[in-house]
This record gives sequence, structure tokens and C-alpha cells, in this order.
Amino acid sequence: MAQPNSIVTTVFIALVLDLLAFTIPLPLFPRLIEWYLSKDTSSDSLISRSLAFCSSIRAPIHALRPTSAALSSKAGGGSKNWDVVLLGGMMGSLFSFCQCIISPWLGRLADRYGRRKVLIATMVGNIVSVTIWIKSTSFESYLMSRLVGGLSEGNVQLSTAIISDVTTSATRSKSLALVGIAFSICFTFGPSLGAYFATRPLPLAASDDKFNVYAMPAAISLGLLLLETLFLIAKLPETKGYKVGEVSNAKCAQPSMPEPKDVFEGREQKLQRLKDVTHLHGYFLLFFSGAEFTLTFLTYDIFSASNAYNGKLLSYIGILAAMIQARHVRPFMAKTGEIEVALDGIASCILGLLLLHLIPYTVSLGAISHIFLYVAATCLAYTSATAVTGLTAAAAGCCDERYPELQRGRALGKFRSRGQLGRAVGPLLASMLYWMEGPSAAYLTLAMCLGGVLILAPRGGVQRYRRWIKKAQK
Repeated sequence: MAQPNSIVTTVFIALVLDLLAFTIPLPLFPRLIEWYLSKDTSSDSLISRSLAFCSSIRAPIHALRPTSAALSSKAGGGSKNWDVVLLGGMMGSLFSFCQCIISPWLGRLADRYGRRKVLIATMVGNIVSVTIWIKSTSFESYLMSRLVGGLSEGNVQLSTAIISDVTTSATRSKSLALVGIAFSICFTFGPSLGAYFATRPLPLAASDDKFNVYAMPAAISLGLLLLETLFLIAKLPETKGYKVGEVSNAKCAQPSMPEPKDVFEGREQKLQRLKDVTHLHGYFLLFFSGAEFTLTFLTYDIFSASNAYNGKLLSYIGILAAMIQARHVRPFMAKTGEIEVALDGIASCILGLLLLHLIPYTVSLGAISHIFLYVAATCLAYTSATAVTGLTAAAAGCCDERYPELQRGRALGKFRSRGQLGRAVGPLLASMLYWMEGPSAAYLTLAMCLGGVLILAPRGGVQRYRRWIKKAQK
């Protein structure tokens, strides 16, 4: 049987390939919508009707709140830009909503048929999704590619289950931190690759009318997914029942022994812990994903940013998050615990949102507004490196194969489903706030909501305050 370190390395490499393919299109969304608008000039097209509907609702809202529209005009944006932000939020929500639906099913299938088979099956769907993107010359076909991709993406969820299968409580947090490192690496290089190849056509394209304007980045994503699929087929063993297999082979009985927490913690306690972590994960992503998704639309609206500018910004976040993951998160998580690390990340996100709230007011100050943007990006990088990594490790620590409802595939499927529900609603919520009230009010509202989550979270503000009072009284 393959060694745990070998399996974790295989999962990490596959995850990097998968997330590179996922992050390549991130800086392209605003300009991609612009391209569909210029191409689908008919008033009967889906994108034209969608934007016309947005405009018809926006006019009376801005008539009642003229200060919101005035702030956007002063910042260099405009009503049309806000409509693009809202449409982009709908696109982002579609993908995550599909993930919310499919994640529990993938978890159950992985528990029944094995992680490897289900993971490779999802890769086929991802390949189909990107193939549709390459040929999508209409907005409708691009939405179809997002729909197929959302219903097929299972790499992160199944990778987490696989790593949890082959690690113990002592090594699980350290190994799961590699998932966060993979995200950071891919956010460093993926957006830059997307921006770079966005200016280059497909070498074999006979006519631009037959391919998407960003067919070259899509082709790079397709190549990465094909490579990942072949790599998984060749290198990844089945890990369902991994520890049971070790015992039956009499190679190493220690991994199958009950872990220290299992001896003192019963089923109900684990279920409650998992429930608390799952709720916190969902509420956090509800507000964080809105800020994360609208960031490139903010630069498009305020600074008229190019794909290259957005690529550099996202790469900066990725580089910094990778450094924080490597230097801070893994040792700090082992010392203080997963939830504490996650709560620190949520606090950093609140600070970043408050800085984004101030950017529209600083546009007239020139370079200062860009400084505010990058300081906010620094805060979001810390959040990216800590919050989801800590919560995922905490959820994985609640799993117990002795109880059906706590089996890894099923438990982590529900955990990820709640997070994807947050990611589905979050971009739409943030985009609607942006669309109705402007960027400043939108980010301030998100910061206040996330502050409430931090205060009420398990081990959050209220409980920390109570512990501090008890220590002071002693």
C-alpha cells in the first residue's frame, strides 16, 4: 500500500494543476462580459435582455438614492459598469450554486464507490466544461460551460477527504494546510497566465468567429485538466478504508487505533462540533466570497483596470498567501488550534473590507487609492491563507468512520456544500449591494456583517471576552 506522504504529494500536485485551470479565467470576467455585449448586439439576446432588465430596475433606485450614482461617477465608474458587476455576480453564483447541490452527492458517492473513481469521473465533467468554453461564442453557451463546470468540480472536496483518510490527528492539520498552499500558488500564477494568454489567439484558429475571444487561456486550462486526469489515473491509489487496509495487511496497526480525541469525545459532541464549524464556514464565505469576487470588478469600475492589472493584483494576493501559509499557518495552527487561526483570518478580512470601503473616496488622491487597494489585498491574502484552511482542518478533525453521519465523504460533503451555498449567495449579494448603493456602501455592509459573524462564532468575540474576564478575576 502506498505511503501517506506519497499519497499527499500526489493529491497536492493534482490540486495545483486543477486550481491553475480554475484561476486562469479569474481576471478575464469583466472584459469577457464586455466582449459578449459587443458581439451579441441584438436586443433579443440573453445578455442584452439581462442588462436591460438591470437598467430598468436601477433607474428608479438611483432616483431615490442619487448619492450612490454620484459617488460612482466621481470615482470614474458609471451605471453601465455597475450593471456589469451585477451580471458578473450572477455568473459567479451560478457556479457555486451548482457546487452546493452536487457536493453532498459527491461525498456520498465517494464513501460508497471510493474517492479515486469519483474524482476521475468529475475530471471528465471539468474537461467537457472547458471544451465548451473554448467554443462559446454566445453568452448562453458560456453559461452552459459554467453550469457543467459547477456540477463537475469535486477536486478540493475529494482531495480533503483523501488527505484525511491517510493522516492522523497529529499530522492532519499540517497536511491539509497543503490545500491552502495549493490555492495560494495557483492564485499567484493562474491569473497572470490568464492575463498573458488573453492577448494571444489560438494558433490553429481558422476564424475568430468560431472560438471564444479567450480561447487561448481556455486551451491552457484544458491542457492542465487533461494532464491532471492522466496523472491521477497513473498515481492515485484508492484511499477509502486506507487504515483498515493497513491493519488487514498487518503492516502498521498504529494508524487504525482510536485517536486521542476519539477516546474522550462521543458521537454527539463530534456532530455538534461539525455543525458549528460548518455554519461558521458558510457564514464566513457568504461575505468573504462577495468581496473576493467583486474585487476585479471594483478595479474595472474605479480604475478601468486591464486584464494585466487584475492579473498582477491577484498574483500579489497569491504570493503573499503562499508565504503566510508556509511560514505562519502550519506552525501556528499546531500551536493554537484550527479555529483560532480561522478567526484571525476573519478579523483580517474585516479590516480589508473597511479599506475597500474607503477606496472610492481616495480616487481623487491618485496613487493613494492604489496603496489602499494593495493594503486591503494584503489583508485578504492573510484571510485566504488562514480562514478556510483552519475551518477545513477543524471539520476534518470531527470525522469518524465509526459513525455513518461522520464518515469523511459525507461529513466533508455537507461542510463543503454549506460553504458553496455561501459562495453562491455571496457574489450575488455583494454585486446587488454594489449595484444598488455603490462600492463604498457595499464593502462597509459586508464588513459589518462579517463582524457579527466573528463576535458570535464559537470561540469568537463573545467567548474570548468571557475568558478574558475570568482570567482578570483570577
